Amino acid sequence: MKNKAPRSARETAVVVICAVLKQGKSLTDALSITEELEARERAFCHELCYGTLRWHDRLNGILKLLLKKTFKPKDLDITVLALVGLYQIIYLSTPDHAAVSETVNLCRNGKKSWAKGVLNGVLRNFLRNRESLEKTVDENLNLRTSHPNWLIQELTKNWGKKVIDILDANNQYPPMSIRVNQKKTSRSTYLKQLEGSGISAIENPFNSVGLTLDHSVNVDQLPDFWQGASSVQDGAAQLAATLLDIKDGQHILDVCAAPGGKTAHILEAAPSTVSLLAIDIDENRNQRVIENLQRLQLNADVMTVDGLEPNEWFDGKTFDRILLDAPCSATGVIRRHPDIKLLRKASDIPALIKLQHDLLNTIWPLLSKNGVLLYATCSILSSENSQQISAFMREHADSKEVKITAEWGQPCEHGQQILPGDNNMDGFYYACLTKI
Repeated sequence: MKNKAPRSARETAVVVICAVLKQGKSLTDALSITEELEARERAFCHELCYGTLRWHDRLNGILKLLLKKTFKPKDLDITVLALVGLYQIIYLSTPDHAAVSETVNLCRNGKKSWAKGVLNGVLRNFLRNRESLEKTVDENLNLRTSHPNWLIQELTKNWGKKVIDILDANNQYPPMSIRVNQKKTSRSTYLKQLEGSGISAIENPFNSVGLTLDHSVNVDQLPDFWQGASSVQDGAAQLAATLLDIKDGQHILDVCAAPGGKTAHILEAAPSTVSLLAIDIDENRNQRVIENLQRLQLNADVMTVDGLEPNEWFDGKTFDRILLDAPCSATGVIRRHPDIKLLRKASDIPALIKLQHDLLNTIWPLLSKNGVLLYATCSILSSENSQQISAFMREHADSKEVKITAEWGQPCEHGQQILPGDNNMDGFYYACLTKI
């Protein structure tokens, strides 16, 4: 392909996917270049990027069967172009001839015009032998479900027979869920506003502010969104504010707060007499916290600091409530971030477990007596969740679990786990501890 600024949705998709696979960029960051596309092209580009990465291992397995020898590493763009072509044929309603011709046309000019014939042959060969090729690839669980073997093994160890349901849920399109700002309006009133705008939604059965939309929409279509009436937030993340059980006048700490969805929900649900400090180590992500609070007209102290270095920011006044939304493997939100399957490695997990352990130990002394610390992750690995809490409680005689009794998720040795897709929610873990 020619080395030029991307213009079409397909060409841009190749650039984005290469940035994920070669540079290790997150899909969210890599997609920033799609802002230059017009709305319809941008939506199509996003579909190609999310879909091709969601089914990368399966598509790549098929491609390997079709090639006599794989493309060289320097020709990753041609490999990705083939994957994007296969994705359109298998998973989208793109007519076969269009998927083939549009894919091949991207190689018509420039240094890689040699690939035109190869791609044309590969895609047409797939169309002729589709059934047998897919059957061969799907004999392998890793390829059929497009999950790395290490993760399948870990999930099987954790969840046994539920592993297939988890893998399938990870490959579903996630719903769009929103949280109604109860300081502005009620859920029932907002639901009527949505209906008036032609947007259908159902209520989250586990809280009084959540709605799940039948179909995703641009936030500009949500009534009074820019005036702070609602926020986009998964139903599982909406449970944190209720679990904290905040009272009048309490002093609250939100650790690893960015991008600020739970921070805002806490303030929306809490009496106006509370004070909240939100901290995060990432300055760019912290800007999102500030922007979210401004849009929602909420007030908190926001600091870009390291949670592991409280001597640099803690003023000595202990906190009645602490939310530790710990850095984790993000294995519970793969359906929203399919690039996790490609970027996360088994070797990443021990370092994450150590970081969680260190944060718990560092933050615990900042909690007041009889105060509550809520530990949360978007992981579904017990080593980051119930085992982490179990180890912490063994080391801290002044900690006691506050059992979560809920209709959502399932109880673990400690805490409560939501698996991906449960009640349309992301995979999430919560554990409540009090200081005795």
